[in-house]
Amino acid sequence: MRVIGLDIGGANIKAATESANAVSLPFEIWRTPDRLAEILTNVVERFPAAEMLAVTMTAELADCFQTKADGIDHVLKSVQQAAGTRPIRVWQTSGEFVSQNEACEEPRLTAASNWHAQATFIGRLVPRGSAMLIDIGSTTSDLIPLIDGTPQPTGRTDVARLQSNELVYCGVRRTPLCALVERIPFRDFDCAVAAELFATTLDVYLTLGLIAEDPLDTVTANGRPATIAYAADRLARLLCCDLTEVTPAELLRLAEYVAAEQLRRLTQAADFVASRLPSPCETVLVSGSGQFLARKVVLNSSCLKTVKLISLPELFGPAVADAACAFAVAKLAAERELPFFGL
Repeated sequence: MRVIGLDIGGANIKAATESANAVSLPFEIWRTPDRLAEILTNVVERFPAAEMLAVTMTAELADCFQTKADGIDHVLKSVQQAAGTRPIRVWQTSGEFVSQNEACEEPRLTAASNWHAQATFIGRLVPRGSAMLIDIGSTTSDLIPLIDGTPQPTGRTDVARLQSNELVYCGVRRTPLCALVERIPFRDFDCAVAAELFATTLDVYLTLGLIAEDPLDTVTANGRPATIAYAADRLARLLCCDLTEVTPAELLRLAEYVAAEQLRRLTQAADFVASRLPSPCETVLVSGSGQFLARKVVLNSSCLKTVKLISLPELFGPAVADAACAFAVAKLAAERELPFFGL
């Protein structure tokens, strides 16, 4: 355990070592950005044997920063405080590690680089032919084309990836339901949903039994626990109702409808990405806390039904798969950078 990989997001911090120890914890950076160094110090202290920190990030997009460059500067200064005397290397979408200063000088290459690190490392599992990595997390979904083991994205910035369907801004926990559906079938008519942060995809998948309850988790739409009972209350409010006005069966149908819409969107994006590959996609790798949804995307895709499916949770364990980008930068740094530093 010589390298800690850090994937610093806007809502979660993930850490992993090249020897596959991993941890993920929620941290909404826009609420208390000044606490980032403290949080990272606590994370790094869990791995006292580490000799280097390898970093990737998406937190620079948080709206507490005026620009992405400001966000990158804040994140890396916080990492430096946590690292102490340990060297730091930062992954860029050019496919290489750079110093902190270089990372700040080229913010467009440093911003939102975690998907590229993951695809670069995981691509070695499919060294020949056309393949795709589908990583579905709490907030976003990445659908990354791989050709002969190398990521071949249409674009490398968030906006370019949104345009190409290689980034779909929805996940299995944090996405507001009003961002996925405008109306839902309800009783004898369709019903418009409240354009308010009453419920998120977490409530859908709690209700469907695809995400386990966690009474200690209060990172929810209303700050109440991530349990099925509280999820029902949050879903009811999507219809401007409370639990005296809707039945459990109606809420179950609501959850099923929203889940189907999210699956449709992601499947459509996967088909679009697959259609641009130079040859039929042969393998799909799935990862992230929403890998259960990634599997459904593969099964429902017209282009991917016959592919070989490789599950990163099965290969590396669920904790490492959930922190896959952090694990990737740790592994890449251990291979590429430790010899350079003489470690």
